[in-house]
Amino acid sequence: MNTPNMTRPRMLATLVAGTLFGFGLSVSTMIRPEVVLSFLRFSDFGLMLVMGGAVVVTLIAYKVAPRFIKQPLLGDIFHKHPSIWNRDTAVGAALFGVGWGLCGVCPGPAIAGLGAGNFDLLWALAGIGLGALAQGLRAK
Repeated sequence: MNTPNMTRPRMLATLVAGTLFGFGLSVSTMIRPEVVLSFLRFSDFGLMLVMGGAVVVTLIAYKVAPRFIKQPLLGDIFHKHPSIWNRDTAVGAALFGVGWGLCGVCPGPAIAGLGAGNFDLLWALAGIGLGALAQGLRAK
C-alpha cells in the first residue's frame, strides 16, 4: 500500500490489526522461544491450534469473503496475491525454517516479545535483519 493511499481509517485499521495480532501472539505464548521450540520438538501441541486458527482465518479472508462482499471495507477491489515458486523461494524458505527451528523465533512474535519486555529477542531480530540485508545485496 502506498503512503499517499493511507487515509485515517486505513491507518486506524492497520493499527488495530497490528495490535490485535501482537496481543494474539502474546496470549498464545508464541512470543516465548522455549514454547515454540517445544512445539517444534513435538512435545507441546498448543501452538498447533494457534496455527490452525490462523489458517482458517486466512482461508476465510482470501477465499470466502470476496464471494460475499463486493469490495473490501477500506479498499477499491480485491487483489490477487500471486506467488512464484523458484529456487530462491525454496532456499529462503529452508533458511527461514532452519533459523526458526534453531532459535524458536519468528519475526512477528519477536517484535511482539519486545513489547512484553523480552529484550533478548533483539539478538534474533538483528540476525533476521542481517539475513534480509544479505538477501537484498545478493539480489542486486
